[in-house]
Amino acid sequence: MEKANRTLVTEFVFLRFSNSPSLQLLYFSFFLLVYLLSLAGNVLILLIVALDSRLHTPMYFFICNLSLVEFWYTTVTVPKMLANFLTSKGIISVPSCITQYYFFFSLAATELFILTTMAFDRYAAICRPLHYPLLLSPQTCGTLAGVCWSVGFLCPMFPSFLLAQISFCTPNQINHFFCDADQIFRLSCTDTYTIQVVGYTFSTVIILGALVFTMASYAKILVTILGMASAAARRKAFSTCTAHLSVITIYFGTLIFMYVRPAVKYESSSNKIVSIFYSVITPLLNPLIYTLRNKDVKEALKVLVFRIQKFCHPRKENQ
Repeated sequence: MEKANRTLVTEFVFLRFSNSPSLQLLYFSFFLLVYLLSLAGNVLILLIVALDSRLHTPMYFFICNLSLVEFWYTTVTVPKMLANFLTSKGIISVPSCITQYYFFFSLAATELFILTTMAFDRYAAICRPLHYPLLLSPQTCGTLAGVCWSVGFLCPMFPSFLLAQISFCTPNQINHFFCDADQIFRLSCTDTYTIQVVGYTFSTVIILGALVFTMASYAKILVTILGMASAAARRKAFSTCTAHLSVITIYFGTLIFMYVRPAVKYESSSNKIVSIFYSVITPLLNPLIYTLRNKDVKEALKVLVFRIQKFCHPRKENQ
């Protein structure tokens, strides 16, 4: 009866991070800086790999795909969040909210699949080195990347379609900075049990399936590394995995905390903080992890800087 008397709404209102204008401006400045650095870092990786032929390998091909995902991943949510910091009332229409939900989770799933594929790449390079060129030929890499993107965008399509069929009532406030699933469910006028089960099942199967495959790959990698006779060879083999291990630990950990559970039973205060970490901070950390811990990328970056200096100051080179 209470739900029947509630007013239908066509838009949602994002709750502010703070009621203080000065704090809102501080948040805006911080997240704008993080967003710009994240975009610059991921674009820089794409340029470095594209311009240096030594990095035209399967591993860097997938790193480029990861950077491309991160570029759009942050762009789906952060610009809207920044705009909300500068307005007295952050509003989003219901169709726009569901659209944001779809693209956010499509890109999240795509990133998950790419990270899983990168685990297979490391397995093939360390455990099957003689078959590596065959297992991960350019055609195979292109096919794997295409599957990651295609399946990633297909997975949230059915839950998004179901969300588009339900009605929403007052209060229309979202205690988040983007249209997360649990927040949308809370505002529904109708029973969302079926949609929650579908969404929960999809997220659990995808995340845990990717985690099991990744762990299996690294279990075989660990066995192979421990079986190497040379300590130097063991260190070199393990060093090629450290960047990827760092990324998947952060990403899988936050996703499992957020989505491998019945979401509506949890308040969103802690969820908002964790969401900021994996949707805003992590896309900034990934380029740093892959550059600061990677000798090949650092060397390619030096070459790129030298080329830029040579292009900007051609006369100095000729003197």
